[in-house]
This record gives sequence, C-alpha cells and structure tokens, in this order.
Amino acid sequence: HLAGEEVSAMSRDERARIRNRRLGFVFQNFNLLARTSALENVELPLLYTEGISAKERRQRATEKLELVGLGNRLDHHPSQLSGGQQQRVAIARALVNDPDILMGDEPTGNLDSKTSREVIKLFRDLNEQKGITVILVTHDMNVAKNARRIVVLRDGEIVLDTTDHKQAVESLQTSFDDEPSSPEQPVDEE
Repeated sequence: HLAGEEVSAMSRDERARIRNRRLGFVFQNFNLLARTSALENVELPLLYTEGISAKERRQRATEKLELVGLGNRLDHHPSQLSGGQQQRVAIARALVNDPDILMGDEPTGNLDSKTSREVIKLFRDLNEQKGITVILVTHDMNVAKNARRIVVLRDGEIVLDTTDHKQAVESLQTSFDDEPSSPEQPVDEE
C-alpha cells in the first residue's frame, strides 16, 4: 500500500502515475539533462502529469528551485553548476510534484563534506517543515546519524532497525569485525 492505495493490483501505467505523483527520487549522479537549463530539468516530471499548463510547470519549477536556494540559477545548464548545485537541481526536480516520500540513493556520495551537510540539512528541513518522509540509502554514518531511524541491511537482510545511532554504529563495526578474512591466495613458485 502507498497512501492508502493498493499498488500491487495496479497496472504498469497506474504504478508509473503514482510514482510520479507521490514519490520523488534523488540519485548520486544527479541524472540531469546536459542540454537543458536547471528550470527545464525541474519541469521534466511535470510533462508526465496531466492537466498542468506550461505556465504552471514553469511556476512550480521556479518555486522548487527557489526552495533549494537556486532561484538565481534558473537558466544555467548543468555544466555551469557546481556538484552541490546540480544535486540541489535534482532535489528540486524530485520535489516538483509535491511528493509524500522523497527517496535518495547515496545523494551525498559525490559531494564534499560541506555540501553534504547542506543537502542533509535541506532533507531534514523538508521533513520537519513540509512533512515529507525522507528515505536515504547511504554508507556514510555522518549522513545516517542525522536520521531519526536507521535500518541496517546486510546482504539484503535487515540486521538492525533502531533509533539509537550508537547501536547502529556498533552493529556495523561488529558485523565487519565478525566477517571472515579472505583466505590467502596460494602463490605459484617457479
């Protein structure tokens, strides 16, 4: 179920529509179209949403770019933006349909530590001020420690589901310490 709707019984097109309306996606590599402006990149999901005029698309995209601090970069192409700015364009694009859930796959993986902190603060603000559920996949405990809840996965299995950051770090450390070291490879001697 997603927002009270049974998704498993939906057609492929219905699932695509609900993904577009209710979910926003942010990726590690930004996935921006190189030959389009920041504004056009953010407008893109709205092209797949019925009943939205070009004027409304532009207005909503502009609002989201302003929300992420890029109101002065609307006409810039990705090559004219820093990595952090590109990621904020990607976040604005993920937000343009006002999703209930924002999902990020290593969204800070290609960013420096200062920009990562800015992006994490933006995610936290979106959750606290707009009520958007934020789900992040990360290998970075500095990112994870900002979460209210941490779910640790190993080989596709949940090994810990906690709100205790210290417990999550200990779980990760313990599991790495418990892994068998790889056997030494035999050396061919001639």
